[in-house]
Amino acid sequence: MTVRIYVRASTKDQDAKRALSDLISFSQSYNVNHVEYVEHFSGTKLDRPVLAKLLKDADQGDILLVESVDRLSRLSQDDFAILKQRIKDKGLRLVVADLPTTHTVSKGMTGEILTVINHMLIDLLATMAKLDNDKRRERIKQGLANSGYKPTGKKPNTTKHNRIRELDSQSNMTKEEIAKAVGVGVATVYRVIRES
Repeated sequence: MTVRIYVRASTKDQDAKRALSDLISFSQSYNVNHVEYVEHFSGTKLDRPVLAKLLKDADQGDILLVESVDRLSRLSQDDFAILKQRIKDKGLRLVVADLPTTHTVSKGMTGEILTVINHMLIDLLATMAKLDNDKRRERIKQGLANSGYKPTGKKPNTTKHNRIRELDSQSNMTKEEIAKAVGVGVATVYRVIRES
């Protein structure tokens, strides 16, 4: 058995390792080896590279240790159901540091009742994490709208656009070759030429 510690932050500007030392200390109570997985990726995305590696590496009976449910998921209910199934299929036991009922395994009827309660609590906390994220995004939008901020979008790279027009005018390269030479997508080449 291995404790697989998963820590996550949404951006590289945030400190994903903030809780790592506490989780390492916590994992020592299980008297087994631990492996650390640190990810900078949004919890609103189901497919995350480091989480996928953890699930690939995991063996039946391993522990997936997270600080809180929102570090594992800010997913929609449907996507969270998929993630829970992936965890179950790997035979992982989810332990949430700030949810004490997940810390130990009980046998018999008490264990079965506790398992049901844990599943309900984890589902509830995942739903609350998703709602919190949605509300935060909405407040940011409202704040920007109230401040008069108007997003201008990405400015065109006139140097690249001029180079696309120049290469196209020579009529000796395909659109794909132009895209590769300039370092843009083929759709950009078509759009720039169409707008010329």
